[in-house]
Amino acid sequence: MLTLSPLTKKKIQRFKAIKRGYWSLIILSVLLVLSLFAEFLINSKALIVKYQGEYYFPVVSDVLPGTQFGQVYQSEAQYRELQQAFAQSETDNFVLMPLVPWNPYEQDFSGDFPPTAPDAESRHYLGTDTIGRDILARLVYGFRITMGFALLTMAISYAIGTAVGCAMGFWGGKFDLLVQRFIEIWSMVPFLYVIMILVSITQPSFTLFVAINVLFGWMGMTWYMRTMTYKEVARDYVMAAKALGASNWRILYAHILPNVMVMIVTLAPFTIAANITALTALDYLGLGLMPPTPSWGDLLQQGKSNLGAPWIVMTVVTAIVLVLVMVTFIGESVRAAFDPKKFTRYS
Repeated sequence: MLTLSPLTKKKIQRFKAIKRGYWSLIILSVLLVLSLFAEFLINSKALIVKYQGEYYFPVVSDVLPGTQFGQVYQSEAQYRELQQAFAQSETDNFVLMPLVPWNPYEQDFSGDFPPTAPDAESRHYLGTDTIGRDILARLVYGFRITMGFALLTMAISYAIGTAVGCAMGFWGGKFDLLVQRFIEIWSMVPFLYVIMILVSITQPSFTLFVAINVLFGWMGMTWYMRTMTYKEVARDYVMAAKALGASNWRILYAHILPNVMVMIVTLAPFTIAANITALTALDYLGLGLMPPTPSWGDLLQQGKSNLGAPWIVMTVVTAIVLVLVMVTFIGESVRAAFDPKKFTRYS
């Protein structure tokens, strides 16, 4: 069981009292969980198909050919057509489709020439983009990719920055000077040029962008952790732990790290916002993920190039602004709730 100290409980209660940050965290968490199960909500595959007394679950199974359900083609069944056909028949066969029966890669040319405006009848609730793909589907799947990138990049960067920064602050001396010089040299490498060079010689991928952002993103946390570790090493409890024979690893992990965690918790939301903006900007500039990967930056580029279809730019800008505002509210609330000067006082 995870036990929380009375001080930590006070900080959590203080965070809950700041309503805009608390509810932003709940809403953003719900959206993130829903995006993880987007295939069950937004997909061209059926959730359930009942045909001739047997049940099929295409959304979680292998590709099922159309001939298996009485259609004339060998490729994957067209479940929207199948739903209409079963609805017109007098049998007990049925097809249960997701709320949005389109996937983010599928093109729809059945109506007007794309981009088409939002239309409930065709179930394109936010319209289609310039090549007929459903905007809501690409928005949700793009949100999942963007948040996954932001969280994974932050976790790895913070792990490296925390380890290196605590080591610099704890041991100091030549080790500290050597790492400082390395960070100063590495920080002078232009991030955008590295992106442009790597994108030109290799195929862009999610893993590649996470790796690049980690290579340049760990240094900021290193300086914070170095400074805070320097302050903690000079405190009496560290001297007492050394006098009792505690190892350096135990002092760092069990004593110093819990006292500097407030910096990680405080900066995490702002780092997430910066990572979201970074990936969106790269996709907008054409240096991001390979098409046809769902991307907010790609939708933003389409909206800018097609101002005659205002629903494209309005939806993606609204989504970006809302997510960044919620993340900012969370960051401000966490910083106010976990402020070490709020509940503690050093003599």
